[in-house]
Amino acid sequence: MRSPLTRLTYLLPTLLPTLLLAGCVNDSASYTIDNDRDHAVIVRVTQDYFWSKQASLSVLASHLPDCQRRFDFGKTDLTDLNIELFSTGQETFLLRAGEDMWQIETNNCTRLPAPGDDVQAQPIGVFHLDGKKKLVFEKAEGAA
Repeated sequence: MRSPLTRLTYLLPTLLPTLLLAGCVNDSASYTIDNDRDHAVIVRVTQDYFWSKQASLSVLASHLPDCQRRFDFGKTDLTDLNIELFSTGQETFLLRAGEDMWQIETNNCTRLPAPGDDVQAQPIGVFHLDGKKKLVFEKAEGAA
């Protein structure tokens, strides 16, 4: 019969990775375009370690069955995470997190160059973490 300490020695290597990942953010939220589940902008935030203040940000442009593509936008700060979503034209969207901006279109699921200062952008909503570290999308007031 093994002692409790011996059992703990065997269990610790299997439990440790789970404990280290327990506080990590690994979630996604979506904005469906025209209430069509096959046409969406999906934001994914992945934190590698629970102590990290940075997370990987990726966006999936989806317009099934025509196209679906993921874009990796690097690291973003988790402190007060807000990823704003704007419409910049027919099936063209601008995402902004702090001073970083990216533009995508969902007709062919491509990344576009960052827009100039004169771009006409209509606010759609914001992706943010709720109190439980869950990523949610909240529509802007007056957004269609």
